[in-house]
Amino acid sequence: MKERKTAPPPSSPALPAQRAGIQSVEVGFSLLQVLGASPGPLMLRDLALAAGMSAAKAHRYLVSFQRLELVTQDPGTTRYDLGPAALKLGLASLSRLDSVKLARQRMAPLMEQIGQTLALAVWGNQGPTIVHWEESPQAITVNLRLGDVMPLLSSATGLCFSAFMAQPAGGRKRAAASNSHQSHDRLPPLLRDELTRLQKLARKDVPKTMADVTAVLNEVRRRGLARVVDTLLPGVAGFCAPVFDADGHLALGVVSMGSVATFDTDWDGAVAQPLSAAARQLSSDLGYTES
Repeated sequence: MKERKTAPPPSSPALPAQRAGIQSVEVGFSLLQVLGASPGPLMLRDLALAAGMSAAKAHRYLVSFQRLELVTQDPGTTRYDLGPAALKLGLASLSRLDSVKLARQRMAPLMEQIGQTLALAVWGNQGPTIVHWEESPQAITVNLRLGDVMPLLSSATGLCFSAFMAQPAGGRKRAAASNSHQSHDRLPPLLRDELTRLQKLARKDVPKTMADVTAVLNEVRRRGLARVVDTLLPGVAGFCAPVFDADGHLALGVVSMGSVATFDTDWDGAVAQPLSAAARQLSSDLGYTES
């Protein structure tokens, strides 16, 4: 009698084998991560300590990163910071976010409607950062570039981010992504630092105390729009409208600016109304519903 063969029990699906990589690249990248999370440039010893390696080992990586322009070193202070190549990579990544791509598609018709320079800003490591810029035929001379971080209290962009990052749209209390939590945590100290600098300059056109800051940001929330006139730059006015994602968190700011001679600064004017409408439509397209 032939022995009956039984089929072997089905095997559990095998876990995918870990792909081979270059460990030294992964180790060196920890230095870039530390610099990206730092509020400013770092000394070699502090950078190495935060990355969990010796100063000598960190220095070898940093030499290579400097050649690639991923890192720069200030010859005066000897501190290290992220370099222009890191900025280019970051901007390329930010510009490919769905919200930014969607917003960029709306810029041309919006410019035709309002006839003023437009920009898009997102929250970066150091604050609201310009990631897209389109100049109108009435372009004004503004010394701004892609990657510039806007001041929190003297620019419409900064006021918009300060107001709506501190308090999500509609007062929603949904769970935020980890990067949103980190952004919220970084905002208060950045606001305090900027306020201290402005107090030393004794400027009369910006908030002077935290109570003033709170009042200004409450006004921005009430209007749903931030505005500055002659504050960021003499003779220049600007608006910034917030765009929210499906969770009610600030995704980006849509900015318009121009010369006070041709720029309509009225809250219900030819710039503010179309800009606000475009930002509301973008928010809706990203899944946000007003409560």
